[in-house]
Amino acid sequence: MSPLKASEAQLFYANLLNRLTLFSFALLIIAFAIYLSGILSSYVPMQDIIQLWTESSHHYMQTANIKPGWDWVGKVGYGDFLVYVPIVILAGVTIVCYIGVIFKFLKSREYILVVIASLEVLVLLAAASGVLKSGGH
Repeated sequence: MSPLKASEAQLFYANLLNRLTLFSFALLIIAFAIYLSGILSSYVPMQDIIQLWTESSHHYMQTANIKPGWDWVGKVGYGDFLVYVPIVILAGVTIVCYIGVIFKFLKSREYILVVIASLEVLVLLAAASGVLKSGGH
């Protein structure tokens, strides 16, 4: 029984995924340290957060005057919202990896895989943008 060998595209995807995931995680640790240190002020004061932890997310957002969706982008100057940036980067890693692998498929002339990966990118971008308005959001 011969061992399976990963394709160039699979190795590229895995290596890129590994690097971007580690980068995102490092950014998350840095952003969280900034939040905990108080270098940036919090949008929601710590004493309020502790009290709001026992409430539903809907109540928390209403009380803190936070709108659902991409409203957080305008609040990244606050320590408690800065941590969203690495989370979003981490969530987008798969999209970046798919885009990268599309070029590998083009190079190897695997056009059906180019189409499949391109459609996957479009679906992920549509889902991330909130255009689909599905799920619990």
